[in-house]
Amino acid sequence: MPQDKPEITSLIKGCCKNNRNSQRDLYQWLHGYALKISFRYIPNLNEAEELVNESFVKLFKNIQQFNFNLQSDPEALLKGWFKRIVVNTCIDHLRKTQLKLVSYDVHPDKDFQIDSQESGLDKISYQEIIESIRQLSPVYRTVFNLFVIEGYSHDEIAEQLKISVGASKSNLSKARQNLRKLIKYKKEYKRYA
Repeated sequence: MPQDKPEITSLIKGCCKNNRNSQRDLYQWLHGYALKISFRYIPNLNEAEELVNESFVKLFKNIQQFNFNLQSDPEALLKGWFKRIVVNTCIDHLRKTQLKLVSYDVHPDKDFQIDSQESGLDKISYQEIIESIRQLSPVYRTVFNLFVIEGYSHDEIAEQLKISVGASKSNLSKARQNLRKLIKYKKEYKRYA
């Protein structure tokens, strides 16, 4: 079943009735998807796996609230809903354990420069990018993931992480600077290795 595309509607209905087979099939189908999301925030595989399992508990506990009749594509709707659960679970975990948010005093109207030139990100592989993101500090990694990968606005990030909009912008700017340094270092290391 994990290799095939399951019938989402019947799986959701089965999960609403606490059918263990439906829960198992949904878990197998969404597990890899959830782990990729979790691993972007939590670089330790065991912790990431633990948070994926916690996310599934939340999913199964609240599956009755999921309304798949709102959209013609229940698969996309379910994945989007579950993605939000996984991201929120990771952020909650970071908040409890290691996320020491740095609230820089930044004027909210201050613009941050965006490079218009080709960056190092244009020249390296996906795996190198993900590995570089994992090397960022927890706060920079979280803000970077939320803004760049998840598509949150600075207002949404500020609300989610309980920081100012200026701090969100500053942390993103510093994350990008650190990412550039990491990528440049890797490129130079490869050149001399």
